[in-house]
Amino acid sequence: QVQVMESGGGLVQAGGSLRLACAASGVWHINDMGWYRQVPGKQRERVATISNGGSADVVSSVRGRFTISRDNARNTVWLQMNRLKPEDTGIYYCTVNALLGVSMARPEDYWGQGTQVTVSS
Repeated sequence: QVQVMESGGGLVQAGGSLRLACAASGVWHINDMGWYRQVPGKQRERVATISNGGSADVVSSVRGRFTISRDNARNTVWLQMNRLKPEDTGIYYCTVNALLGVSMARPEDYWGQGTQVTVSS
């Protein structure tokens, strides 16, 4: 059974920091890992992704403030968020692109339940 579990959300004042963590279990091999966020009334948007080899990409709106990293041995990805702004508020979702076993034909995307991040002004 695949589990993708986020942690680390919360309420913080503008200019503050939060560190999100996400651990995946029940998978055999993970390709990309990433973070998305969603606010009410808007589509879920990509925030940052990182490949199995460590190549990271963050969207321009958070570049220089957010850092994504991962530990392949622990199937864990983090999102360090600094200098937070009210517009960073949303539910942050972790996603992993993974194979469940050697016989699996192609990897699939698995999502966590999300963690709320609220930045007050």
